[in-house]
Amino acid sequence: MSAPAAGRWMGYALQAVCYAAFMAVVGYFSTSPPYVHLPDGRSLVKLSVQHAGQRREECRERTAEELAKLAPNMRAATLCPRERVPVTVEIELDGKPLFAATAPPSGFARDGASSIYRRVAVPAGSHRIVARMRDSPAGAVTFEADRTVDLPAGRVLVLDFDANRGGWIFRT
Repeated sequence: MSAPAAGRWMGYALQAVCYAAFMAVVGYFSTSPPYVHLPDGRSLVKLSVQHAGQRREECRERTAEELAKLAPNMRAATLCPRERVPVTVEIELDGKPLFAATAPPSGFARDGASSIYRRVAVPAGSHRIVARMRDSPAGAVTFEADRTVDLPAGRVLVLDFDANRGGWIFRT
């Protein structure tokens, strides 16, 4: 066997050893440590909300003097500031606070929707869940839902919000 042919076979052998080592590492980490989605006897509560709060200020009619000062192409009779209030969500589980979160409006002008996402593992069983949302300039509760849900171990409860469908949506 000539020297170049022996070098080629040596390269193939080293390449096979490297591939085998890589496969061994991938094989080990594909099974260890074992993945546990939820511990035994636990369920998961997920909150996923994207909602635009109410406007920070009400729309108002401009006076004749204000309109006269504006350029002709800017003379809209109604002035509606776009900025919105932050959205606050509070979730209670069996009368105790599970979590609370406040999200500012998105966008450069703070005129977009607020987004909140949380996940919390809770004990399995029957629970009373109260969901509240504050999205008004006064900070009052504008949407509230009170439900009793049965959560078997390993199940997921999704709390979603859709103002067009009446508010809070509970899905298991």
